[in-house]
Amino acid sequence: MKKLFYSLFFLLGVISNNKVIAQDTKPVQFAFNTLHLNDSSVILKVTAQISKNAQLFSVHKRNEEDPFVSSLQLDSSLLRFQQTTDSIVEIGSLKLVKEGIADEAYRVFSDSVTFQYLLHISDTSIKKIKGSFTWLAKLGAEFPSGVETFSVSIKPSNTIANSDVVPSEEKSKSLWSIFLICFGTGLLAIITPCVFPLIPVTVSFFLKRSKSRVEGIRNAVWYSVSIMAIYTIPTLLLTIIFGDKILYTISTHPVSNILFFIIFIVFAISFFGAFELTLPNSWANKADQKAGKGGLLGIFFMAMTLVIVSFSCTGPLVGTLLGQTSTNGVSSAPIIGMLGFGAGLALPFSLFAFFPSMMHSLPKSGGWLNSVKVTFGFIELALAMKFLSNVDLVYHWHLLDRDVFLVCWIVIFGLMGLYLLGKLKFSHDSNLPFISVPRLFFAIIALCFSLYMIPGLWGAPLKLLSGFIPPATTQEFNLEDLEYKIDKLNSGSIHSNAAATSAIPPLKYVDKLEVPFGLTAYFDLQEGMAAAKALNKPVMLDFTGHSCANCRKMEEQVWKNPEVLKRIKENFVLISLYVDESTELPEEEQVVNSKGEKTITVGDRNLEYEVKTFGFNAQPLYKFLDLTGKPLSDINYGYDQDVNKFIKHLDTMKAAFEKKQ
Repeated sequence: MKKLFYSLFFLLGVISNNKVIAQDTKPVQFAFNTLHLNDSSVILKVTAQISKNAQLFSVHKRNEEDPFVSSLQLDSSLLRFQQTTDSIVEIGSLKLVKEGIADEAYRVFSDSVTFQYLLHISDTSIKKIKGSFTWLAKLGAEFPSGVETFSVSIKPSNTIANSDVVPSEEKSKSLWSIFLICFGTGLLAIITPCVFPLIPVTVSFFLKRSKSRVEGIRNAVWYSVSIMAIYTIPTLLLTIIFGDKILYTISTHPVSNILFFIIFIVFAISFFGAFELTLPNSWANKADQKAGKGGLLGIFFMAMTLVIVSFSCTGPLVGTLLGQTSTNGVSSAPIIGMLGFGAGLALPFSLFAFFPSMMHSLPKSGGWLNSVKVTFGFIELALAMKFLSNVDLVYHWHLLDRDVFLVCWIVIFGLMGLYLLGKLKFSHDSNLPFISVPRLFFAIIALCFSLYMIPGLWGAPLKLLSGFIPPATTQEFNLEDLEYKIDKLNSGSIHSNAAATSAIPPLKYVDKLEVPFGLTAYFDLQEGMAAAKALNKPVMLDFTGHSCANCRKMEEQVWKNPEVLKRIKENFVLISLYVDESTELPEEEQVVNSKGEKTITVGDRNLEYEVKTFGFNAQPLYKFLDLTGKPLSDINYGYDQDVNKFIKHLDTMKAAFEKKQ
């Protein structure tokens, strides 16, 4: 019956449509263009300008039976394009209207709308996107429709590099640096007491079991490749099954950070010798049984046995690396990171198989391995404080403000230095008759690091730790920030120009959110846009987050520059939108997004706005808007520590705004 109602309703629209087309009064005008993301991804933008009193139907169906939709069809020669349906973004003011025989709600846009389609290219030789866009509109009681054919060129990636958050060349450098860092961490994991004693035993086993040295080398190499695969494949599967943002979501969600805090505390206590933390013995036994069958499959299960047995030492390192690489904003970063970690951990097994004589130079296992484990315990305790700090910032508990956090880290690394000097001793430690030279140097590093943090208790910037410790705005007493606060009081207003009195100061969320260096920021989009119109200034839109390490680095290393600070204060209205702010929205502001999900918190709404409007969910993201809320540029400016580049971009955006006036 519902289908019949829909058919009748649609038939009436088609009949009335003939009159509209005949009169040549086309209610919608279309434009098509592309935005090149990388070598395999392109965004196709379909922009519609809708005439007065007309409405254009959405491309998203409310249900499977919904015939009132517009749709995109690609040319049959472009079957190598893969369209990601879930990533279709509608940028416009969506309305749900109930009308018609069945009194069913349908989705429409008025004034203007942009449909963004994410397309994956499997053949880089394709230079154009061809197809048609079938549209359906509503004009009074009539339902005009039509088909717009298009053919748009795909711009070469080198001509639009600035339109990426991170240019492709910089992304490659970023991924390469992530691989090297994780590779180094994998090498570091070798000296843990869970892995180090297994190296000579495992390599000797391969060489003695094999019929020839060549076969022994082959088996050791396969063993190393298996270790790399065991660390990389689960990360890859998570990304494929749940999407390339799943690890980012896990690493930034408050519940995940609380869980990480508990796990790292447990690991630290275990490393201090309170108990031995291992995975279930049955897992290792089953893997070991299958390893005994021989062949390449048996070697693979030997590698899995190593991973399981060494979990208590490598687990915290893997967890930390996944958390840091997932927030990088590059979807392949965690996969590259795990590949690097596995390669670093596996390298010695192949290296010693090629050169067996090198094993004689390895130090013998002993009490030094336990010292390494206890040292890792101090590091795990410090990392646990970091995870708890992320949650504290999101929920505004103020348990670990910057000064309290620094006190915890100063004590932890101070105690680590004393332990390395032999001034602290645990029940399972061996006697330490003297201090070795390497141990002395590690103790010096720990104590120097502890002393380095002490000035931070009074507001010293601590640039080496920006992004890892809570922001300076959470500190109760900050000598450095006092200068900015005095300047702000002396100015007598929130803005420097004479029109400041016409702008309402920030009201929403100012009791919970703050920006550094005496800057005035709005934390609500509508509030900020109203101020921009009153002051006739462009908007600097700052998508940020409490747990965003790169956001804090940008503030400390770029925003703090006097020239940058002056331009932000004088030339722009700053709107900082926190994508992980936990404050609940009033009931009347909680809306359903394009995917049918309800936006409950301020962070949900800000993230939805970022993704829907700009097609991105990485932070930091800096967009510059005119007084109508439209971008002054297609450039999605992200994390970049080049101060001069940021100054040039600010000046360019100011000039673009003035040109529009």
